[in-house]
Amino acid sequence: MTLFAPPATTAARRGRMLAVLLAGEVMASMDSSIVSVAAQTIRDDLRAGGAAIQLIVSGYLLTTGVLFVTCARIGDVIGQRRAFLLGLGWFTGASLLCGLAPDAATLVLARVGQGVGAALLTPQIFAIIQLHWDGAARRRAIGVYSMVLALGVALGQVVGGLVVSADLFGLSWRPVFLLNVPIGVVLLMLGPRLLPASRTDGQARLDPGGVAVLTVAMAAVTVPLIFGPDHGWPAWAWGSLACGGLLLAGFVRQERRARHPLLDPAVLRPNGVKPGMAACWITMGCYAVFVLTLTLHLQTTLGFSPLQAGMAFVPYTLGFGALSLTWNRYPPRLVRALPIAGPIAFAAGATLLVLLCGARWHAVGSIPLLMLAGAGHAAGYSPLIASITARVEPRLASAVSALNATGPVLAGVIAVAGLGSVYFAAPSSADGLLRVVVALAVLLGVGTVCAVRATLAIRAVALAG
Repeated sequence: MTLFAPPATTAARRGRMLAVLLAGEVMASMDSSIVSVAAQTIRDDLRAGGAAIQLIVSGYLLTTGVLFVTCARIGDVIGQRRAFLLGLGWFTGASLLCGLAPDAATLVLARVGQGVGAALLTPQIFAIIQLHWDGAARRRAIGVYSMVLALGVALGQVVGGLVVSADLFGLSWRPVFLLNVPIGVVLLMLGPRLLPASRTDGQARLDPGGVAVLTVAMAAVTVPLIFGPDHGWPAWAWGSLACGGLLLAGFVRQERRARHPLLDPAVLRPNGVKPGMAACWITMGCYAVFVLTLTLHLQTTLGFSPLQAGMAFVPYTLGFGALSLTWNRYPPRLVRALPIAGPIAFAAGATLLVLLCGARWHAVGSIPLLMLAGAGHAAGYSPLIASITARVEPRLASAVSALNATGPVLAGVIAVAGLGSVYFAAPSSADGLLRVVVALAVLLGVGTVCAVRATLAIRAVALAG
């Protein structure tokens, strides 16, 4: 059942709007992975230490994870279009500073600036889709949006490898960041004309207390998860996690009483939203650790170059993209089954791939298995997030967008911290990769249970209505 009718907008105009929004999403997604490929070249050129490289790679992810919820709420206060364009301009300027950085310290600060811009622009994308698309059009938009999420991460690895290998204009790693600048400028020119006018809620306020508590809480949780594994999980990491957990619990209690909540708890009340979000987050977290550990295995054990490792994931992206773009055309009964079958297919494809290619890469055999894993990933995410968001009122568009942005980042950080430690503790890369995919299969089983609960709850409401 449709809960609201978005403003009348022609299909052609919506297509141009979506193109601008998703181009911004591609840039933000790419920059979460593109630097990993260029890290060694940056280290050699800037004579950066290990700590600086770690901050250059992880500072972006840390900043976005901490700020997504606050920035989503800013969209309510100043309007989603204005917030998107402000974030895009900030991201573009920070990318220019990254590309011109004379030393590692400047590059670290510029990467944090990129994270601020990405945190501001990204939540507005899903919120605008929620407000200006409906029915089958929204399902198609979410399918394309989901495809772009995976495409951006995979494209970052491929583009990063190509750019660093090509050494464009003798600039070494710098075009990795500079390529964002002309794209950002074009989008800043098109955005004011193509994006819907900012509509603000006159009652929306930014709760300073909530911002302070959530920012400290998210930093206390994400910093040890990102840096703790590389330092042997010292005492400060566990203390920080404990403090972060307590602060998050306090934030939840505060939001229930707040007059202008930063993240309205009402977004979780519709039947099926909580287990559905959990299923989506688990699937996205499993994807993050699968990409990381398989990439490490390909490069450290099987001798792949960064570019070859990035290209190895193309079949995965094709499977993800094909399913994301076509699921909304399937019969309703099949669409309802996809979120349940998806995690199972993801686990099967990943496990069989590691069993087949753990010791020696089989190009022909790996292609269908990677496509199966990618299609399973899409099936476990796209149809379910579309069903969830259809249950949420338009006034909560920014809240559901914040959950959809923050949850996968936090799930990915947790999965990489936990299962990354499992991988590195194994006697060999092949053995570590096998242990990781077994753990992923278990987690995806939990995700399947959550998807079943969400699907049944949403179906019951639909039948009752």
